[in-house]
Amino acid sequence: MTLLLNKISLYSTFGVDDFDSLDIAINNMAPSMVEYYLSDLSDGFENVYLNKRNIQNSLTIGDFAIYLDYADEVYLEIDDNKEDLETSSLW
Repeated sequence: MTLLLNKISLYSTFGVDDFDSLDIAINNMAPSMVEYYLSDLSDGFENVYLNKRNIQNSLTIGDFAIYLDYADEVYLEIDDNKEDLETSSLW
């Protein structure tokens, strides 16, 4: 699922002014806290199409990827295709 984020909300959530500073802020936080903030930011947004040829910069955090495109839009991609790791029976 890919969402178009309000970059002002994203930047203010992490206390930064631009995408490059976002990388530094995220690397200085606990991964669970980053995932919590990103999950909270994704509430209420609709799935959108992202042309990955237009990506200027990206960050990956666990099941989340944040993309900055050349139009200065910020997208959040959530990997919701988690596979269950169940052990199959031999019978």
